[in-house]
Amino acid sequence: MTELHPEVAAVTERVVARSRESRRTYLDLIARERESGVHRPTLACGNLAHGFAASGEDKPALRDGRTVMNIGIVTAYNDMLSAHQPYGRYPDQIKVFARERGATAQVAGGTPAMCDGVTQGQRGMELSLFSRDTIALSTAVGLSHGMFDGAALLGICDKIVPGLLIGALRFGHLPTILIPAGPMPSGLANKEKQRIRQLYAEGKVGRAELLESESASYHGAGTCTFYGTANSNQMMMDMMGLHMPGASFINPGTKLRQAVTRAAIHRLTEIGSAGNDYRPLGLCVDEKAIVNAAVGLLATGGSTNHAIHLPAIARAAGIVIDWEDIDRLSNAVPLIARVYPNGAGDVNHFHAAGGMSFVMAALLDAGLLHDDILTVAGQSLRDHARDPKLNGDELTFEDAVPESLDETMIRRPENPFQPDGGMRLVTGNLGRATFKTSAVEEQRRTIEAPARVFSDQDDVLKAFKAGELERDVVVVVRFQGPRANGMPELHKLTPPLGVLQDRGHNVALVTDGRMSGASGKVPAAIHLSPEALGGGAIGRIRDGDIIRLSAAEGLLQVMVDDAELAARADAVQPVPEAGTGRELFAFMRHGADTAERGASAMLAAAGL
Repeated sequence: MTELHPEVAAVTERVVARSRESRRTYLDLIARERESGVHRPTLACGNLAHGFAASGEDKPALRDGRTVMNIGIVTAYNDMLSAHQPYGRYPDQIKVFARERGATAQVAGGTPAMCDGVTQGQRGMELSLFSRDTIALSTAVGLSHGMFDGAALLGICDKIVPGLLIGALRFGHLPTILIPAGPMPSGLANKEKQRIRQLYAEGKVGRAELLESESASYHGAGTCTFYGTANSNQMMMDMMGLHMPGASFINPGTKLRQAVTRAAIHRLTEIGSAGNDYRPLGLCVDEKAIVNAAVGLLATGGSTNHAIHLPAIARAAGIVIDWEDIDRLSNAVPLIARVYPNGAGDVNHFHAAGGMSFVMAALLDAGLLHDDILTVAGQSLRDHARDPKLNGDELTFEDAVPESLDETMIRRPENPFQPDGGMRLVTGNLGRATFKTSAVEEQRRTIEAPARVFSDQDDVLKAFKAGELERDVVVVVRFQGPRANGMPELHKLTPPLGVLQDRGHNVALVTDGRMSGASGKVPAAIHLSPEALGGGAIGRIRDGDIIRLSAAEGLLQVMVDDAELAARADAVQPVPEAGTGRELFAFMRHGADTAERGASAMLAAAGL
C-alpha cells in the first residue's frame, strides 16, 4: 500500500481535530435516527396508507412490508436545464430496476434546478447561491416522510449536487447514491467560443454571431462540457465514492449510461440497514472523504465555487474544513489535468484520455488520496478507479488505463502540468480570498496596480466600453457578497478584462463576490471575506489606491497606512432591488455567514 503524502495526512489530522466535537454530535444524531427516528414500519396505518396510496403495482409490497428497500428518489428534473432534461424518464426506469431486486421506489420529492448559464449576468443570478440551501431544504422535506430505506439523488449542476448532499446528510442513516446523467456531446471548440466572446466585447462581431457561437457550444441534452462547477461536482462525488465507478462522464441516452444507472439502483438495494453491508451516507462522508474531494478539486483545476460549497457540505456532516486546509493541500497536490478553461479540450476529451478512473488511480499511486474510505461500491476507493463497459448486455468494470491516452489533457503526478493545485488563499489587510492560479499565466500571478472601484458589475462594462480602463488596473467590485446581494457570479466580467489583458495591461479583479467555474485567465481574488456589507476593508478602498495581489506571496493588500484605512468611512451599500423574486430571499441574505464557512443562513441558524 502506498504511504499517504505527509501534507495530506497533516491536513486530515487538522480537520479531524477541529471537527471532533461536531462530528461526534452528528454521528450520535444519525445513530438515533436509525434506531428511533421515523421509519415506515412504525408509521400509523393512516400515515402508511397515504404513503402508498398511489404506488400502483408496488402497493402490495409496500402494504405488506415485503420490499427489500423502498428507495426515495429526489429529482432535480426540469426540461429547461440541459443537464437535467435526461432525468425525465429516470423515475420510471429506477422503479423497474428496483423491482428486479425485490425493492420498490417512489419519487420522494423534486427540487428546483436553476441554470446559471441562463441567469448569468441577469437578476436571477442573485438567487443562485441560495438555491443551494433551497435544494437542501427541499431534499429534507422529501425524505422527512419516513417512507424510505435509501435514497437516489438525481442532480448534476452547480448548486444542485451540494444542495442535495447537504439535505441528504441530515438523513445520514440512509444509504444514498448520487446518479448523474452525463455531459452533452462536444460542440463548438471552447477556445473558439472564448474568441467570439472577446470579439463581441470589443464590438467586432454582433449579437447574431455571438448567439450562433453559443448555440453551437451549448447544443443538446446533457451537462455543459467545460470544466466548471457542474462537472467539478461529478469529480468530487467520484472522489468521495458516492457514484458507481466511472459514472460521471458517460453521455446521456446511451445503453452504457442506462446500464450504470441500473447498477446504481441494484447496488443501493444491497447496502441497506437490513443487510450485512450497511453503508449509510453519514459514514461514507467522513473527514477523509472531504479531504479527497478537495484533493480532486486541486488536482484537476476544478471550480472555485467549491471553496464555498465544500465547507457547507462538510458542515452538514459535522466536519469543519477551511481555506487554509485547501491552501496547504494545494501546495502538495500537483495539477494533472487541463480541461477547458484550463486547457483546450472539454470533459469528453478528458474522459477519452482516461478520465476520472485514471486520475483516481494516479493520485492513489502517489499517496495523495485516502484509499481507506467507506464508499457506496467496493472495498476501498481503489475499487472506484474503474471504467464501466458493456460486453453485449453485461455490464463490467475495468481497471483504469495505466497511462494517459492524451498527455495534453491528463498526466501522472510525477509529470504534472504544474507542481501545485492552483488554488491559493491570499490574505492581508483586505481579509481572506481565493485565487485560482491554474488558468493564469505564471507571470501574471502577481499584479500591483491602481484600483478602480465599482459596486455593480454593469458599471464595469460601461467603464470598459467608455475606454476608462485602458491601463494597468485592479478592478474592485464590492457589495457582491452573500449578505449584500446573494453573491452572484461575475462571469460576464471575464471577456472585457481578458481583452484588457490581451492588450498588454496588467489587470486583476478583487471582489467579495463569486466568479464562475468557467472563468479563466484573468488573475482574481474572489470570495473576499469579510465582505463590504459586513464591515470589510473592501468597503474602504478608494479609486487610485494601489493594490498588490500575489499568489506567490499569498498576499492581498491595499497599500494604504493601517491607521488611514481604519479611519475611512465605509462605502454605502446600494439599495437592494426588488423583482425576479430577490426580495423573497432577504432572510437568507441577512443571516448568511462568511464564504469560507459556506455562505449559508440555513446552516448558521441550525447551529451547524
